[in-house]
Amino acid sequence: MIRIKCGNEIIPREYRPYSTLHGLAKEYQSQYDNDIVLCRVDGKLTELRGEVTGNTTIEWVTTADPIGRKAYRRSVLFLMLKAMNDITKDIEHVHVSVNYSINQALYCELKGNEKVKLDEDLINRLRDRMKELVDSNLPISKQTLPTSDVVDIFKKQKMYDKVQVLKYRRVSRTNIYTLEDYVDYFYGYMVPTTECLKYFDLMLYEDGFMLVLPNRKDPTIMKEFVPQPKLFNVLMQAERWGDMLEVGTVGALNELISNGGISDMILVQEALMEKNIGNIASRIADEKKKVVLIAGPSSSGKTTFSHRLSIQLKANGLHPHPIAMDNYFVNREETPIDADGNYDFECIEAMAVDLFNQNMSDLVKGKEVEMPTFNFKIGKREYKGNTLKLGKDDVLVIEGIHGLNPVMSQALKDDEKFKIYISALTQLNIDEHNRIPTTDGRLIRRIVRDAKHRGTSAKETIAMWPSVRRGEELNIFPYQEEADAMFNSALIYEQAVLKIYAEPLLFAIPKNCPEYQEATRLLKFFDYFLGVSSDVLPSNSIIREFIGGSYFNV
Repeated sequence: MIRIKCGNEIIPREYRPYSTLHGLAKEYQSQYDNDIVLCRVDGKLTELRGEVTGNTTIEWVTTADPIGRKAYRRSVLFLMLKAMNDITKDIEHVHVSVNYSINQALYCELKGNEKVKLDEDLINRLRDRMKELVDSNLPISKQTLPTSDVVDIFKKQKMYDKVQVLKYRRVSRTNIYTLEDYVDYFYGYMVPTTECLKYFDLMLYEDGFMLVLPNRKDPTIMKEFVPQPKLFNVLMQAERWGDMLEVGTVGALNELISNGGISDMILVQEALMEKNIGNIASRIADEKKKVVLIAGPSSSGKTTFSHRLSIQLKANGLHPHPIAMDNYFVNREETPIDADGNYDFECIEAMAVDLFNQNMSDLVKGKEVEMPTFNFKIGKREYKGNTLKLGKDDVLVIEGIHGLNPVMSQALKDDEKFKIYISALTQLNIDEHNRIPTTDGRLIRRIVRDAKHRGTSAKETIAMWPSVRRGEELNIFPYQEEADAMFNSALIYEQAVLKIYAEPLLFAIPKNCPEYQEATRLLKFFDYFLGVSSDVLPSNSIIREFIGGSYFNV
């Protein structure tokens, strides 16, 4: 007997030997609006490749599920790489580099042979070949081979970035995926066949092209790609930094660590970051701004950034005054409730918007204002006689998730404001085909910080992460292109440092918890990295905000 879980209903059915998970999924597909791409067997996430075993409970995972979407994205990328290999197979040394994600699309560049012209004709041929592969309903097969054999395969395919990263993996066997004659390695689960991969598009963009993916809320809808030029330029700058430091992949980073060159690289990247902060401060001084608004998603390093920016503002002859927008929460009993019945601290209605606008407007006009402090223990604003009055060279440095929302500063004139968007936009990839998602980098930062500074377990942080992400999608990301400056707080070396702090926290999550699966995925991620001691980090590093030892009061 097996049990099929559909929503909250469990359907018992007779066990049939030798039936496959993929075949069984097809029987239930009509009950779902989106494609079934994975499943959970007795709670364990599984690809749709194996046979069904008796006395198990099976739950289907579709592309509407975040894990299913990741598998879909990964598999569409594999489809594109296979199709590109097919249409350029007569040209030597052509390969695709998958650089970063922007607005539901992956930005890719064609490298290796300059004779290949990336134009509309090539993109159309690539799209047509991808559709042919989808219509052919080809299996995406998986093999587990000795790692040494996998290294030999990638050497023959001239995928030296994969050879380099596998050099430092401590596993004896490695999974590879095959689509017809094309072999690749992917960090994560894949769909079973190409017929699942119906939704995608391609378009030329800058020096490369975008692989456009389905809408997150409705995986059957392809929305028009909306460029984000400011974000793209920041990501391009990060890529140039990686190229300059000759560290674009985890394998290259591990080489640097093993050869004893990590300390110099850390100092160089910290210097590049400080130079960038100094340039932003110079712009604020030159443009004579009175209010600096800093916003960014969770674990971006906003607090440390605001301190370092304040130092640079002082170096430009200004007197900065840091203000935490969190001190303008409404009192707890006025806080809105979300769909789950919990306090929604992420929405703008949780802020005393009118009070904030009045206070900031009065300060800019030269009036003295008594500044509130929010007492999080009792959930109320308090006044303790802390007053502020701005002088000629004074500037407000305001940090909070709603900093770029125009409603939050509507009482201020545009020419008084300088808006900064900060995020940890990871520039390091595992290899040329496996990106490190920006959200993973921020989640790891938060796991380490919450455990050290807030007494929150990794299990609790992982459990609340989906809610945090929803808040970011609604309240932060829609305004990022409105920023006057963008700052990337990600550091090439940071995962090698955070590994030492995060791994024990993740190992502590029990197997019977829903968060165990995510913990296992992150632990596998850390297997790619050699560890680096935090002793070599400067005391003003943004990473100090998460691991401790910061010069600043963060």
